Amino acid sequence: MSKVVEAEQGLRARKRAAAEASIEQAALTLALERGYENVTVEMICEASMISQRTFFNYFGSKEGVILGTRPATPAEEEIRRFVTQEGSDVLGDLVSLIAAAMSAAEPDMALFQSRRTLIQRTPELMMREKARLGDAEGRLTKYVMDRFHTQGRSETKTPDLEDEARMVVALAFGALHYTMHKWVNSSFSVKRGELLETTSNLIRRATGNEKPA
Repeated sequence: MSKVVEAEQGLRARKRAAAEASIEQAALTLALERGYENVTVEMICEASMISQRTFFNYFGSKEGVILGTRPATPAEEEIRRFVTQEGSDVLGDLVSLIAAAMSAAEPDMALFQSRRTLIQRTPELMMREKARLGDAEGRLTKYVMDRFHTQGRSETKTPDLEDEARMVVALAFGALHYTMHKWVNSSFSVKRGELLETTSNLIRRATGNEKPA
């Protein structure tokens, strides 16, 4: 691929990202002012000065623009590395896997804060967000089970192996929740990626698997 083509694709991607952010902010502002249930796609399009066709091409639904993209998903290569990685520090490796995916996409702070406020005050959105996190938990549990199987472990020898995998994921989510809490309490003055890296190191220390300096 030529540098000219790469530059053009990069420009288009930046323009689309800017357009999406503008639409998201318009939608969130309307929902915060009038309530999620009182806002329509037509109202969002009018406020954003776009057609409904463009809106649905970008987001698919009102819920899609309000909740934003799904929780960060690790790249396929990173997932394969996690699954085939040797060693017993599955918790530390899982936290590092999730942290890397989250760090790769630092959020727009204005959108993040507006979305967080709206979700907290809207039970319907809170339920949808919890469902999305449940889906993410299911995917991560599968990654951990795949790793166990790659290491030669099985449900035949360890009947509660899936429970162990779910416990690992629950602990990883707890660590990440702690990180997000610190991030919010710092008034977002610290980069999320830096906090996530610190969390990964703390997990390894707490589990006795800290990497040598």
